[in-house]
Amino acid sequence: MKYKRTFYPTMKSIRTHKVPKWYHADKIGIFIHWGLYSVPAFAPPVAELGEVEGNIDWYGNNPYSEWYMNSVRVGQGPSYEHHIEKYGKDFDYNDFSQDFNAKNFDADEWASLFEEAGAKYVVPTTKHHDGFCLWNSKYTDFNSVNLGPKRDIITELANAVEKKNIRLGLYYSGILDWQYASTPIIDDYDLDNPPNVTASYADYAYNQVIELIDKYKPSVLWNDIGWPKKGLDDLPMLFAYYYNHVEDGVVNDRWSDVWHDFTTKEYKLGNMDLENKWENCRGLGLSFAYNAEEDESHILSRRELITLLVETVSHNGNLLINVGPKADGTIPEIQAQRLKEMGAWLKKNGEAIYGTDIWERPLDNLPNNLKSFYTAKDNKVYALIDGLKAEQKSAQIILPNHRETYTKFRSLSLDEKVTSIKQVNNDIVIDINQVPENVDIICFEFTI
Repeated sequence: MKYKRTFYPTMKSIRTHKVPKWYHADKIGIFIHWGLYSVPAFAPPVAELGEVEGNIDWYGNNPYSEWYMNSVRVGQGPSYEHHIEKYGKDFDYNDFSQDFNAKNFDADEWASLFEEAGAKYVVPTTKHHDGFCLWNSKYTDFNSVNLGPKRDIITELANAVEKKNIRLGLYYSGILDWQYASTPIIDDYDLDNPPNVTASYADYAYNQVIELIDKYKPSVLWNDIGWPKKGLDDLPMLFAYYYNHVEDGVVNDRWSDVWHDFTTKEYKLGNMDLENKWENCRGLGLSFAYNAEEDESHILSRRELITLLVETVSHNGNLLINVGPKADGTIPEIQAQRLKEMGAWLKKNGEAIYGTDIWERPLDNLPNNLKSFYTAKDNKVYALIDGLKAEQKSAQIILPNHRETYTKFRSLSLDEKVTSIKQVNNDIVIDINQVPENVDIICFEFTI
């Protein structure tokens, strides 16, 4: 198939690329971290990213179980001690491929769950930092077709999500591949300047990404951390190749500051960009990959997940929420439950999420610890209210500073439990006669 050449391998040409409408409209993606690290499934559940001080303290106590290979190499800390005790000091990480069997992996079941969750795109790891590939790459035998399950995981998932009209994005670890380095990362300098990254590895990474583009035409090209320094000059050529083959594709900002369509946040929201598109990624727990040491206390609650979604979308972001399957291919029950709960909320309130824009206005100073978020679409404004408690029985919410004249009011969340919504001068007054149990963020639609 011939493609119309639209972009050229120059930064001047690449910078003309615009974020496609679908990426702004779809709002919700599913991240998937799955690989050999899912076999030991171990990390100390100490804190979220950024809450552990110091370099060696972080890398020796890394709560990301997908970093298990490096955490063991550090030579101290909980993961190292766990590895020595359970597997022995001579056990090679790559031998986890023998137990990475994916025997219960059903791509169609995954796709159905993601559809039920309300996700519009999915981003699985094709190769994480350990170098193990989940597709039949012609550039390495260290992959899931040659070893472990002997299945092309990415192809199976790509076919399954296509049937559900869910877009496929792909994660790739560019700058890090621990098959090409024997010394551990122990500080942030090592992270940005990994040892033993050669020109041959830069070529390997480039060729693999081109292979992924050719095979899957991913809607999102999601690189992690950075790109090999010896291959930076090749990135304009890679981006041009991608855009010329995937007309409505997007790339993230982890390409060593060369180019991006959207920026990324990880766990911490911080300052949210209302002008430019961004994406918030995090695990449902403290780790992206499955960590058997985590329990429900480490997992976002239903309300926390929905609040995170609303806060992200109302500030111009997308939410890329992660699941970490077990080595056998099953998604942990608590993670699946959270996705279903998000999906149930979206079935009622999705109009206030999908296809919306931000609606900038002064922050509402609401009583009783209530908090308001706003989105807008066409001639409608959506007010999303957090903080109601079931023990209140009934409630009156007054939203100030609405100078627009509304012609219609509707509750998306509460139906008959709302006795009235009316505009009194510049206030919207909402009377609720029964606050439901397990109340989450509730949503109201105002038509201008």
